[in-house]
Amino acid sequence: MSTAKSSVRERRRPRITDENGRRMPLWEIVLRYGLLLAVLALMIGPFLWQLSTSLKGPHEDIFSSPPKFLPSDPTLHNYERVADTIPVWDYALNSLKVAAANVVTNCVGAALAGYALARLRYRGRKAATLVFILAMLVPVEGIIIAQFTTMRELGLNNTLIGVLLPGCVSALNVLLMRNAFLNVPYEIEEAAFVDGANVWQRFVRIALPAVKGTLAVVAIFAFMGAWDDFLWPLIVLSDPERFTLTIGLNYLHGTFANDERLVAAGTVIAVLPLIVLFACLQRYFFRGVGEGAVKG
Repeated sequence: MSTAKSSVRERRRPRITDENGRRMPLWEIVLRYGLLLAVLALMIGPFLWQLSTSLKGPHEDIFSSPPKFLPSDPTLHNYERVADTIPVWDYALNSLKVAAANVVTNCVGAALAGYALARLRYRGRKAATLVFILAMLVPVEGIIIAQFTTMRELGLNNTLIGVLLPGCVSALNVLLMRNAFLNVPYEIEEAAFVDGANVWQRFVRIALPAVKGTLAVVAIFAFMGAWDDFLWPLIVLSDPERFTLTIGLNYLHGTFANDERLVAAGTVIAVLPLIVLFACLQRYFFRGVGEGAVKG
């Protein structure tokens, strides 16, 4: 009787297995979750500390020992001071314009180029794919002078278009879209071809809806790259009215470096749009990582 009861308990007890279906011992489960929590603390700990610092009042010690994480009297006054110190919302609007345009150009351009590399048959297709791979190996610092000269010759220096143009289509995004299209069963397009669909119809109605997850990945990467970019806007822009947010916040670090609360508030303002974007697209992001993973 006791043996039967113990077997019933064993069946009811949830089994935690690894990727190979092997039951994991308790110490291994604790170790894995402990490592995950440690990595989580390392990743979000600095942001949470900046958020806490930005909410602390002027009379609260932010360098106390031991450190005090939660503010005793939370206030949003530091965010108001950021807006009074620099035109932060104008800078944020400039960054939003560049980032939104970068998302559109990367999604459209990478989807078209990726589909051409994955589905169309023409001479030099493998060479074109190799060119995109080699483009990823070239450091930005090695071509930034050529980019600046090109923008000057085109008369696009000190314009937001000049900030956008060099990164309007990323080689990484093209390869992500190529691999996503390669994972779409070719038989579906063959059936559409038999029904009379041309290449544009197959691209828009069949291939593109099948890679929505990878498009979300491309959108997130494009937005983050444009929003966080500092070096190229600093080189190409000279008019303060056209500064992006990363350049504008640099004034907080330079002129008001001793006021950590002000710098922390500006940092939170810069990071918040990225968090909102990822929260809205995270469902498609994790699905798209598997669709467009670069295979060896």
